[in-house]
Amino acid sequence: MREKVKVMSHRRRWLILVVLCLSTAVLVIDNMVLNVAIPPLAAELGASAQDIQWIMESYLLVFAGLLLTAGSLSDRYGRRRVLIIGLALFGVASLAATIATGPGELIAARAVMGVGGALIMPSTLSILITVFDEEERRKAMAAWSAVAMTGLIGGPVLGGVLIAWFWWGAVFLINVPIAIGAIVAALLLMPESRGPAVKLDPAGMILSMTGMTALVWTIIELPEHGPLQVSALVAVAALVAFVLWELRTPYPMVPLGLFRNPDFSGGSLSLTLVQIGNGGLLLVLTQYLQFVLGYTPTQAGLAFIPMAVASLACNALGATLGARVGNRVLATGGMVVVAGAFALLATVSAGDGFLVTGAALFLLGAGGGLASPAAISALMGAVPQEQAGVGSALNDTIQQMGAALGVAVLGSVVAGGFTGAMPASAPEQARRSLPDALAAGDPGLAQAARDAFTGAMSTGFLISAAGVLMAAVLAYAVMRPRTERLVPVLTTH
Repeated sequence: MREKVKVMSHRRRWLILVVLCLSTAVLVIDNMVLNVAIPPLAAELGASAQDIQWIMESYLLVFAGLLLTAGSLSDRYGRRRVLIIGLALFGVASLAATIATGPGELIAARAVMGVGGALIMPSTLSILITVFDEEERRKAMAAWSAVAMTGLIGGPVLGGVLIAWFWWGAVFLINVPIAIGAIVAALLLMPESRGPAVKLDPAGMILSMTGMTALVWTIIELPEHGPLQVSALVAVAALVAFVLWELRTPYPMVPLGLFRNPDFSGGSLSLTLVQIGNGGLLLVLTQYLQFVLGYTPTQAGLAFIPMAVASLACNALGATLGARVGNRVLATGGMVVVAGAFALLATVSAGDGFLVTGAALFLLGAGGGLASPAAISALMGAVPQEQAGVGSALNDTIQQMGAALGVAVLGSVVAGGFTGAMPASAPEQARRSLPDALAAGDPGLAQAARDAFTGAMSTGFLISAAGVLMAAVLAYAVMRPRTERLVPVLTTH
């Protein structure tokens, strides 16, 4: 007989979901609006290309390195407490970023924002699965995913508006009232929950932070330096040592036995491959829209509206269908649709308008809206409630690594394909950069550059389609069909 999770008797779980969605949205929107703010802030702060790289990457390095540790701490010391601390850090660091007078100050603020983000992200999903039973959890997770998708698409548009009406610091200042509102709501509405008290695993924390930070750095530097880097050796050594330590210590930080569960391992592998495919989508497609089709940054952001609308609609549809057809069918079907969308994008040429691209973006939103919540639901449904924090952190880490790898791989494929397709007689800088080729003022060179970029983009999207299709096959082969599963009982304090 199936035992349901205890749902809060205060009838506040849907209000709590609003708090969790706000907490997630502030992270997603911040990272997206920053892309729009880079040109004006670089000009005002006198930031070099290396400074800009560190402004973007300091957050990611700290965030990815701390995720697993943050999830473990939330299980031990309280998920609400860790969420509030994360929101406070994120808000204070955002305020510091708005008054930065030099690149160094902004880089430091971004690193602290990474600490706050690492504390926020696992706590949101772990609290969600502890206040909703399995039947309602699917709807809640669909709403949570929809908010993340809306932030992803709406971020560049919001950034463009803020830059146009205010100044670059507004993209950070907007985080402050959201963080304050989320903290107040969490204190008023949210009960504390935690797992059973166990000893900390400091060795596991150090090894995971070292390994994950080195791995992200390797992925970031992959396009320029390739896989043979000192950081790659550090990543491999630290992560192998982490796995060996977690298998032998009596109090492991990460329960590696979760990967023996077909739903957890199938969901993990599927999400990794999907995120590799999706990782470079915005990076490549925004360049196509602006440099090939001639869109402004705001128009490029608005072009993703079909993807957002389809994602929202199919999140709701998936929440309704999920109980009937199960996570495996929804995840597999959604990923097949996503693979088809990437294949459609691969047919786009430099002379096309927006029709094909818009249709493909709609399909991407629809497929992602069905697949991602189902895969996450399967993954998190396999995690015991007492380990919800670290289980959520594993999910976040998997998606972050997949997205970072996708950016590196797709970026390398497009950059290499672009250079290879450019005329040998073109200036060296023009052969390596689409904006430089367009700025040369030669109409023939500009058209050749647009054709070369579009051809390279098509190759990258074909690779993405193959990766997502492989994810669909894995999901169907590994994940369980719909069954009645025992759900551990929630422990609240």
